[in-house]
Amino acid sequence: MGKGRSLLVIAPLAIIFASLVTLMPANANSLVNTTPISGSTVTIAPSFVIVTSQAALVLDGNEVIVTDSSGNRVDDGTITIDGMSASVGMKPIVDAGLYTVSYLLFAEGEDALEGRFTFNFSAPSVITIPDPVVASEPTKSASSSFDTNVFVIGMLVLAFFILIGLSLYARKLFKNRYLASLAKRDEKGK
Repeated sequence: MGKGRSLLVIAPLAIIFASLVTLMPANANSLVNTTPISGSTVTIAPSFVIVTSQAALVLDGNEVIVTDSSGNRVDDGTITIDGMSASVGMKPIVDAGLYTVSYLLFAEGEDALEGRFTFNFSAPSVITIPDPVVASEPTKSASSSFDTNVFVIGMLVLAFFILIGLSLYARKLFKNRYLASLAKRDEKGK
């Protein structure tokens, strides 16, 4: 086989191999879900932000940063990793506006997942703390309580008499069986 023929066989094989290598998907992690939902408007200040990826995250090196429209951090910096989710606690926010969540998440054997999303916080115009409601003592109905007590005591007395009756019946039943077994034993012994 000449050089020309071997080149004709190797060249197509090299092209096929190169195309297969470039078609293989890269190990890229992707964003699955966010809380609050990306682009949403929330009326209750979130106490945490969650970013969920497609792959299980490693415990170290991940970042989730939440900033307000002025660029000030409003997260408390405590990141918790739970499987495929990374969550960060939030400082109390009261100012309405656009908040940006920037994240950098790492998964074993995957490319880093980096991105950002925004959510809008629509703060109430007046934040009021509700007054504690003092529960009033329930009113007791004397007749209801007395009727209930009479009913319960009557049921206990009835149950006691049924217990005595069943005990006497069981005693009679077992006594008759015992006497019958003695009679059979005496007949066999004769």
